[in-house]
Amino acid sequence: MPHNDSIGILLDLKDPNITFHENFYSERIIKKIVHKVIRAKLTYQPNACYKCGHIFDEQITKHGFKKSTIKLLSTAGYPSLLDLNKQRYICHHCHSTFTLKTDLVKKNCFIATKTKLAIAIDAQDKISEKDLAKRHNVSHSTVSRIIDTAYEAYKTKRNYLPKNLNFDEFKSVKEASGAMSFLFVDADTGEIVDIVENRKLYYLKNYFLGFTKAARRAVRNIVIDMYAPYMTLIKALFPNAKIIIDKFHLVQLFNRALNKTRIRIMNQDNELYSKLKRYWKLILKDRDKLDCVKLRYNHSFKKQMREIDIVAFLLDRCPELRANYCLYQDIKTAIKLKSIELLDRSIEEPDILISDYMLTSIKTTKKYRDYIVNMFNTEYTNGVIEGINNKIKVIKRIAFGYRSFVHFKNRILITQGKLKLKAA
Repeated sequence: MPHNDSIGILLDLKDPNITFHENFYSERIIKKIVHKVIRAKLTYQPNACYKCGHIFDEQITKHGFKKSTIKLLSTAGYPSLLDLNKQRYICHHCHSTFTLKTDLVKKNCFIATKTKLAIAIDAQDKISEKDLAKRHNVSHSTVSRIIDTAYEAYKTKRNYLPKNLNFDEFKSVKEASGAMSFLFVDADTGEIVDIVENRKLYYLKNYFLGFTKAARRAVRNIVIDMYAPYMTLIKALFPNAKIIIDKFHLVQLFNRALNKTRIRIMNQDNELYSKLKRYWKLILKDRDKLDCVKLRYNHSFKKQMREIDIVAFLLDRCPELRANYCLYQDIKTAIKLKSIELLDRSIEEPDILISDYMLTSIKTTKKYRDYIVNMFNTEYTNGVIEGINNKIKVIKRIAFGYRSFVHFKNRILITQGKLKLKAA
């Protein structure tokens, strides 16, 4: 096999008009980094003048070479460059010069098309754009530009909405019109439907009014947290949809109330302060999951104890904490068993020692009881959208934040596989 073919195969350069010099390889240090440099030449006879379209004849003659340094994909872990001497021609018909073209790189560009494609594909992974730029020997701004241009624009179908939806929000970027952006997904497939810049009610109303009435009427179930504007939005624009409170957020409501109660008691009781502070996780833990077998040495008690013994000691010493703890555990049991009767019984006649934090949670539960009943009657939760939100936080954290909301949205959709690469 000729060495030209071997080098072309090695570097994945398929343009037959590119030939390599006899001493084609060298190394170059750029910004203290060793680069592998390949020297080659591009020459062939064009069909016509690129400027005036004059058919190739004796009036079009060779006019030297123009050198371009093109960034290739890395080779053996080293950044690679192609010093390509492109044949130039002069057209005596229009008195202009032109340089030969190659599929390796676009006109007026010095980054190989395949390098750009590799950057676009790697952007689907959870990696910072700075690291992506370093991996492919390009600038950060180049990576950002490729992410915004290499994929087809995302368009939402305005005449269709999934039958079951999840609503949630995430911390947005500074450029966005609201502090929190809105995300909604298909509850059946877990795929993102769209990301909206602002979660405020007026903004969401204007957005969803862009969907047809038939699309909005087709929605049957929407899972949300306890954000009141979502409820107002659903009642106004989704007439056939049931509102379902996510069970995680209901548990979280009472979890936070119990924890605030523990902190208040802890700050008022110097004797129990260290124990309530140290073993807060056991108080919030499901009582059925407390270890009642294994003994561990506990520094606060200066002896070996089981988890169930520690909780029992704290509850015995503090009746107020016991009352709130029991209510919290009953609520968790009711949700686990999907028993609306147990839930009603737990919140209808609360103990007189129940804290104000817990009373507020009870009031909220009564207010949204109908939506909680819907939760018990369905299997839909916000688990899938919470997973996507966690991924969004990771993308944002590894990048140390984003400025542009549009760019941030593109990156989210790319990592979720919602955007397609443009045809070359």
